[in-house]
Amino acid sequence: MAVGEIAGLIAAIVFAILAGFMIYPLIRLGKLFDQIADTVKQSGEHAIPALDESVTTVRQVNKSLEDVNKISAAASTTANNVGALTDLYGSFLGKPVIKAASAAYALKSTAQSFLAKQSTDQGEK
Repeated sequence: MAVGEIAGLIAAIVFAILAGFMIYPLIRLGKLFDQIADTVKQSGEHAIPALDESVTTVRQVNKSLEDVNKISAAASTTANNVGALTDLYGSFLGKPVIKAASAAYALKSTAQSFLAKQSTDQGEK
């Protein structure tokens, strides 16, 4: 055996030992990749139903918001109608009521001043 053959044999043995040491981490790395693949698969299996449920939830929320919009539009229309009706009653009944109240106040004031004047006239006699 020549020196070159011995050196080649030593290099082959060293390479075999190095490959032996590298096999264990590579096997562990392969298992890690398998676990990652399983995790991604399970995540996908759980994510799709969750997305479907979230789409259903968003649809129901949108439907509820449409109902709320309808209710608020009806309430706004009702408030406008009540305001218009109040204005109508105010203009139709308000003026006569105010006139009657002012006439009653004037009559009361006149009666009080008349009675006060009579009581002072009787007190002087």
